[in-house]
Amino acid sequence: MRHAPQSAKSTHVTEWDEGRRRSVLDELAVEEPLEIRVNGQSVGVTMRTPGDDFDLAIGFLLTEGIVTGRGDVERIGYGEDESGQTTGNRVDVTLSAAVSFDASHLERRAVANSSCGICGRASIDAVRARDLVAPNPAFSIDADLLIALPAVLRSSQRVFGRTGGLHAAALFDAKGAAFAICEDIGRHNAVDKVIGRALLADALPLSTSVLVVSGRGGFEIIQKALVAGVPIVASVSAPSSLAVQLAREFNLTLIGFLRARRFIVYSGEQRLRPANAPVEK
Repeated sequence: MRHAPQSAKSTHVTEWDEGRRRSVLDELAVEEPLEIRVNGQSVGVTMRTPGDDFDLAIGFLLTEGIVTGRGDVERIGYGEDESGQTTGNRVDVTLSAAVSFDASHLERRAVANSSCGICGRASIDAVRARDLVAPNPAFSIDADLLIALPAVLRSSQRVFGRTGGLHAAALFDAKGAAFAICEDIGRHNAVDKVIGRALLADALPLSTSVLVVSGRGGFEIIQKALVAGVPIVASVSAPSSLAVQLAREFNLTLIGFLRARRFIVYSGEQRLRPANAPVEK
């Protein structure tokens, strides 16, 4: 491979501290483009942090409606650049012969940057035009276990610890065991990575899983969770109004501001135990 992208790079910077300055070595989170190709046709370019690229590509294809399960994927590997050299910034996916593939519905208008999972869409209606279904109503989790999950997520953020510049997403089961934890400069990419890993492990739907994300819980994250069958999504920051609307429409449990022993439930409180905790007025 001519170019194997790194997740972090070192650079010399000048640090100012109380009027004093010094030259130090700093670590930066890497942001590079990843082109995803299906059956030889480009279906999108996303700005991402290198690492877990195959998971990211498959998670993207699932949440875009191109694949639905492990059996749809015949082969995945790094592709070649214009000079014929294998590059770490292009992933080629070959679908099984039984899969009908039409990339025209993606209607991408631009490269998806690291802060937006649906940038370039012709309209929000194109995102909503999916056969989304309500996630598992019987799944629940103990509230005391839930509040411990952000610490597990943070302790596993290896590159964040070096750079301070990455988001993370993780899938946990009802006992708090982590199935997948991935980092990326983009929240939506981190989510695609953990969902893609689950698909490649033939673990979909994620009907008994909790998705925990750093940063805010945006609409695109809720949409991705619904596609993968995730019943509970928790973020350490605030959700958006559209994310709350979508979660309530499909009765997905949406939790925000999950920090220390406090959190806010925006939708689907029935999945939290104990459900009969007293409510102060």
